[in-house]
Amino acid sequence: MLKGLSDPGAGPAVAAAPPPMVEAVDVWKARGANLVLRGVHFSAQQGQVVCLIGPSGAGKSTLLRCINRLETVDRGLIYVAGQPVGYRQTDETLYELSERELGRQRSSIGMVFQSFNLFAHMTVLQNITDAPIRIKGEPRAEVIERAHSLLQRVGLADKADAYPRQLSGGQQQRVAISRALAMRPKLMLFDEPTSALDPELVGEVLDVMRGLADSGMTMLAVTHEMAFAREVADLVLVMHDGAIVENGPPEQVLVDPEHERTRAFLARVL
Repeated sequence: MLKGLSDPGAGPAVAAAPPPMVEAVDVWKARGANLVLRGVHFSAQQGQVVCLIGPSGAGKSTLLRCINRLETVDRGLIYVAGQPVGYRQTDETLYELSERELGRQRSSIGMVFQSFNLFAHMTVLQNITDAPIRIKGEPRAEVIERAHSLLQRVGLADKADAYPRQLSGGQQQRVAISRALAMRPKLMLFDEPTSALDPELVGEVLDVMRGLADSGMTMLAVTHEMAFAREVADLVLVMHDGAIVENGPPEQVLVDPEHERTRAFLARVL
């Protein structure tokens, strides 16, 4: 039979399953003599929300930073949508990306940090539109229209001309989320996005993240908000000392954990 022709007696062709949106394969990372990540392995499918929990220093933030190549790994690979992060793959050979190629790859991965990292000298609208215009070369009018739509989505439609210093912490974080979304990423990473906020402002940021989850955005979030993880996550990863010690759906990990480290951590935060 010629390649590419189907057997008329065979059943219907089955389309190949898409690769995970994120996959970490035996990822190790050291800082000096300190092993920050120890053989991390997990995968997240498109549209899933994954919450990373665990004590400070467990490696959660480092793992996120490795996913968008803000930090490099010492061993192992991380894939986003089937492509190795930081590399171009030809047959079985990996070639490290140039800075320009890496920038293009990274533009498909949005990241929101603990601190808002907004440009103080730019208005809200300028903060959101700068990267799509300058880095991706998108038409200004199209990007501005998208920015206004995003501000409407996060409840800040009237703040386009404000400067960051004129906003509350919760408002600044919502602008930071809008800025990341303006690049039209396929994946969003959140590194404890509410940890720098006053308690009364936490809810408004979590509401935006819930909306993203409902829209089908694939999200990885480092968080200490256990109620949010229980409500929104499809998968909870528990990290301790650089390794994932337990993973599963929130109703299992947060309600009936199997690992002693998970139980000890939850006893302190719940």
